Amino acid sequence: MVGWLTPEEWTAVRLSLLVATAAMLASLPFGLAVAWLLARGRFRGKSLLDALVHLPLILPPVVTGYLLLVWFGRRGPVGALLEEYFGIVLSFRWTGAVLASAVMGFPLMVRAIRLSIEAVDRKLEDAAGTLGASPLWVFFVVTLPLCLPGVIVGMILCFAKAMGEFGATITFVSNIPGETQTLPSAIYTFTQVPGGDAGAMRLTLISIAISVSAMIVSEWLAHVVRRRIAAG
Repeated sequence: MVGWLTPEEWTAVRLSLLVATAAMLASLPFGLAVAWLLARGRFRGKSLLDALVHLPLILPPVVTGYLLLVWFGRRGPVGALLEEYFGIVLSFRWTGAVLASAVMGFPLMVRAIRLSIEAVDRKLEDAAGTLGASPLWVFFVVTLPLCLPGVIVGMILCFAKAMGEFGATITFVSNIPGETQTLPSAIYTFTQVPGGDAGAMRLTLISIAISVSAMIVSEWLAHVVRRRIAAG
């Protein structure tokens, strides 16, 4: 595959895989926590939290990217603090692409995990609780193993969304070759220059191959987990 792609195209592929994987892993702890709160929690503002979580799916991606730029840019309230105290710069960096992709994929992850948690029999959790287990222990020992197929699906959905994210990413971190140019951005660049159709088609085929592979792996892992749960 490396010989088929130019060095610049290969860089875009590697960067996309890095950004999507980092976005998926960074979202997972928060996705588990928020999904559990929405599935099991009883508190004021639950509907508001649910709406905020799903807001990136409703807003135009460019709007989400602009809001990230306002808040996490070097002059933004959060971005300025990160740079001053931790030396972290997100805008126009690949780390910013991770943040933008994570924000866009987060709702898909939360929804898949939430539905899986809601499908877990509450009687099993209550039984563990009556034996003295804390809510956190019940989650890790009872709930999480039973909802693991949904967690895997949520992770893959987040990864796939991150791989295809364009609007929020290009607005927040621009389209800098070797730094923030992911597969969608590279494809867009090829479509804007004469004779770029071949490069756009190559990257499109790579994108399709990665997405299909991710879905196949997701289905296989979920199947293996379901079999183990049934056997146990």
